[in-house]
Amino acid sequence: MTTINNIDDQELHFPYLPNTEAERAEMLKSIGVKTFEELISHIPASVRAKPLEIAEGLSELELSGYLQKLAAKNKPASQQISFLGGGSYRRFVPAVVPAIISRSEFATAYTPYQPEVSQGSLQAIYEFQTAICLITGMDVANASMYDGPTACAEAAMMAVRLTERKKVLIAASVNPEHRMVTETYANSCAIETVIVKNDNGVSSGPGSDLETLLDSDVACFVVQYPNFFGCVEALETLAQSVHAQGALLVVISDPISLGLLKAPGDLGADIVVGDAQSCGNFLSFGGPSAGYMACRKEFIRQLPGRLAGMTVDNRGQRAFTLTLQTREQHIRRAKATSNICTNQALNALAMLVYLTCMGPQGLRELADISLQRAHYLADKLVQIEGVSLTFKDEPFFNEFALTLPQSAPVAEVLNQLKSQGILGGIKLSTNYPQLSHSILIAVTEMNTVEELNTFVEAVEATLSAKAVKKKVLTV
Repeated sequence: MTTINNIDDQELHFPYLPNTEAERAEMLKSIGVKTFEELISHIPASVRAKPLEIAEGLSELELSGYLQKLAAKNKPASQQISFLGGGSYRRFVPAVVPAIISRSEFATAYTPYQPEVSQGSLQAIYEFQTAICLITGMDVANASMYDGPTACAEAAMMAVRLTERKKVLIAASVNPEHRMVTETYANSCAIETVIVKNDNGVSSGPGSDLETLLDSDVACFVVQYPNFFGCVEALETLAQSVHAQGALLVVISDPISLGLLKAPGDLGADIVVGDAQSCGNFLSFGGPSAGYMACRKEFIRQLPGRLAGMTVDNRGQRAFTLTLQTREQHIRRAKATSNICTNQALNALAMLVYLTCMGPQGLRELADISLQRAHYLADKLVQIEGVSLTFKDEPFFNEFALTLPQSAPVAEVLNQLKSQGILGGIKLSTNYPQLSHSILIAVTEMNTVEELNTFVEAVEATLSAKAVKKKVLTV
């Protein structure tokens, strides 16, 4: 690192960065590229952030003012009527959650290697594992994962180790982010991944090729419950088909939905994973979050990460310790179940505090509110001419796919709603080209009945304007 005292005549354009132009040039040369732009040339331009156009010679006061004006252009979801979902949800976070997790002993906690000085952290992890087991209906859970997608990928790898098979089936109705991360993991380990199509929105019944793809080479089938389209999968039926071929059923579940739906473990799931974001974790620009993972007791030795357990100390008092650590930093790399080096303890704690605050009855009531309001909104929307549910015959929880008239391009409708302060949902064609006229709409307890009615009125007005415009053009 070059300090101000010894930079001599080296040019330093950015005084708050430790490296000079000469040092950056030296690093680029060692890497084998001439410029920083060449270094990142493999990243598509469409996803690259454009450099800020900042005038030279600004004072700190002028620069701060300019950046504040730029920041003011951001419109948080909390300041708009939002129906965005698809894995990240705007839910109410009780004040007790930030109050607890902001305590310094939790905020600064790292891996509790020394149990004698980490009893609070270890107990929090233990209670988190207990809560996960209770809502999923599984026997054992680990001390959290990075997030839902990586938990899904780790579950698939775990199934591969347990079955000693090299093929993973993933339902097309699984969240695309979970699918992509799992495929990345699998590709690096020479494991085949196959997407199971489901034309009717679920993985069983007409339009699904699951039965054709299931064979003795399949390690597991990954399904979401409720799935990405909001539809509730028939887990019991799927479990029977999967188990008949000696494979495992991996289920991804939003924890809030499990306040109302039957636990995956009671329906035949072997491994259950999910994301903690909806439980006590703010949206916060898409992250951070935490993943959870639970499984049957007989699979515990292949569970990645670590587990906290309860025991007694040499005085006979209750104590907590890490009882199972299968990370490569703890055991021989060849026997490690994962190279995960830590967990999202603070976000997992937020989920624990949230679930404790809600309790079983509160979680059920919250899930029921989401369900009732989602169905109320869906019933109102389908009364608009040309609007229908994309998957009409499938039950859904708090999220549903809506098909708009062909005369109303989805992108235009969403942009029109956005101009009115309404985030109308997710354009499904981004990941499902065949659903070019559909949007994914999510409803939570944060959406009041007044907001639901406002949304319906805005959609109806927008579609009417599109229809009038089309008639005028036709004439």
